[in-house]
Amino acid sequence: MLVRPSQHGVCKNSNSGISERGFSLIELLIVVAIILIIAAISIPNLLRSKMAANEASAVGSVRTINVAAIEYQSIYGNGYPASLKELGGSGAAPGCNNAQLIDNVLSSGVKSGYNLSIVPGTQAIPSSAAPQGCTPGFSDGYVVIATPVTVGTTGQRAFCSDASGVIRANPTGTAVYASPLCDPSQSPLQ
Repeated sequence: MLVRPSQHGVCKNSNSGISERGFSLIELLIVVAIILIIAAISIPNLLRSKMAANEASAVGSVRTINVAAIEYQSIYGNGYPASLKELGGSGAAPGCNNAQLIDNVLSSGVKSGYNLSIVPGTQAIPSSAAPQGCTPGFSDGYVVIATPVTVGTTGQRAFCSDASGVIRANPTGTAVYASPLCDPSQSPLQ
């Protein structure tokens, strides 16, 4: 196939008569500008959807910890747990200090951009009433809190729940509670 230049700088295929021409610099710059505009529009939406996913994960984690705390109290008869580590654990056989009711990610206290913790009640079970080898739990309840690692980036709302099982949200990103109860003025999710 023989290609010969025409008089206007456009290469023509001698067999088919079709002109071949590349893109000009202006055309390429316009395409790049359009791509950048689309990216500028979509990235904030992407960040908002990631925050919403983190918040949904935090609510699910709070529910899981709630169920585990109630199970802990009924299985071991030791009151409610004082920490996430008592609910988690691995390796050795489950017990009141290593219940293995939640996974290691939850018991570490950080998941999907949220800090998770359990705040014990104020009335500890007397050590004489606690099962042998167990750290005394609390008889008046607990509070589970989930706060964003970075407010406005990993999440916007904080979540709080107590032994009632009702999860409450605070739009400021700070959990408000007076152990063993969440502040009832916060909006309930369920």
